[in-house]
Amino acid sequence: MSQAAAAPLFEARPLPVPPSLLGESPFWHPGEAALYWCDIPGRALNRFHPASAAHAQWAFDCEPGSAAPLLGGQLLLAMRDGLWRFDPATGGRQALAPPPYEPAHERFNDGKADPQGRFWVGTIYEPREPALAALYRWAGGRLDKMAGEVTVSNGLAWSPDGRTLYWSDTKAHTIYALDMDPADGSLSRRRVFASFAPKVSGEPLAGYGGRPDGAAVDSEGCYWSAMFEGQRLLRLSPDGRVLREVALPVRCPTMPCFGGADLKTLYVTSSREKRPPEELAAQPWAGSVLQIRVDVPGLPVNFAAG
Repeated sequence: MSQAAAAPLFEARPLPVPPSLLGESPFWHPGEAALYWCDIPGRALNRFHPASAAHAQWAFDCEPGSAAPLLGGQLLLAMRDGLWRFDPATGGRQALAPPPYEPAHERFNDGKADPQGRFWVGTIYEPREPALAALYRWAGGRLDKMAGEVTVSNGLAWSPDGRTLYWSDTKAHTIYALDMDPADGSLSRRRVFASFAPKVSGEPLAGYGGRPDGAAVDSEGCYWSAMFEGQRLLRLSPDGRVLREVALPVRCPTMPCFGGADLKTLYVTSSREKRPPEELAAQPWAGSVLQIRVDVPGLPVNFAAG
């Protein structure tokens, strides 16, 4: 039995790699048996092979918001300066699409491929007001705007049958569900899947439950949300009820993904960027990628068509 398989359920341990400033967009690559994740302000992409403990890192001249594996090899990177095909073997990038926004005020954020290989990616509007961020779809060489009226696009995931797209606006403390036609990728019936109480100015974070950041769906169709500043993960049923809360040793988890051969290792990225010194002193794993054994496997990563 491997060390990961022997670990108790819901006990979080960090990967043995340096922390990120703001880790995001983890995904498990089954062909490489490796975990990838971005460090957005650190302008880097990371890869870790648990079997060998080998860690690789690629540096860029602007922020990578998210990454996805491509059919046929290589990766798709959503960066402030557009969408790119990236070759980890050479470190080379090939432009796919320019950014559909003004890069001085907006950038790509959370992005994933759907079961049909279409790549969905949202943006973050950095001034925060008004709600000008949006959700885009890259398919067939076209980048189309699919939804809007959010500030911090996050939480992308799909139900096991691919007919429900989950999407959150972190600043609004809201997770949405939308019907998706698997054949053409069209969206309809946007509704609130779950919402959470906002942070009260001046109150200690100990009483704050956090706001929904990145997410993943397990094989039972339950939605796992990283609650930024809430120091916890939530497992929500397909009808939006909280089924489980997993306390974490870091204040700011950012996104979970399922990995390992059995897809029962939950990897959770986190942030240490701009956190108070006293918090970082009390939470030395801030910015680390945590690994947690769970009892229900996740869904495998979807590969983008390119």
